[in-house]
Amino acid sequence: MGMSVTISAATEQDVEQIFRLQYLCFQSEAALYGNYRLPPLVQSLDSVRAEVAADCVFVARLGEEVVGSVHGTVTEDGAAAIGKLCVHPRLQGHGIGARLLRAAEAALVEERGAKRFRLSTGHRSENNLRLYRKVGYETVGTAEGPDGVRMIVLEKPAPETSYVATA
Repeated sequence: MGMSVTISAATEQDVEQIFRLQYLCFQSEAALYGNYRLPPLVQSLDSVRAEVAADCVFVARLGEEVVGSVHGTVTEDGAAAIGKLCVHPRLQGHGIGARLLRAAEAALVEERGAKRFRLSTGHRSENNLRLYRKVGYETVGTAEGPDGVRMIVLEKPAPETSYVATA
């Protein structure tokens, strides 16, 4: 490949690439559940634009191409809700997802005062569950997603001190 993947905050210029990447990446999840109404697949371009403007969104870049993204926001209870983590299928399994998670977690603590992190994934999404557990998340319950998919809810506490340098 010759280039390294860099992680940075998303900008307005990344919106269309994030939109297309989510659509590509969540196809395999949709097939796994036989449900093509998963939120990232039906999200509008304007909605992605609003998230990038207001929330904590990070991208992974290979040159000029956005090859990964993650979204986070802090809820009223101080938990950071992290979602829509995706990495281009050709680059999965190389640690990019974990790097995106660390970058989002660090920013959510430093910039938004997150006290803990919460995310969810479909109950059949073994690769996602493996990644989340590997980086310290533990199952705290289940929920039904807006699309009817049974979700596993995972959490982990935010660190007491900053770990921005590890992102």
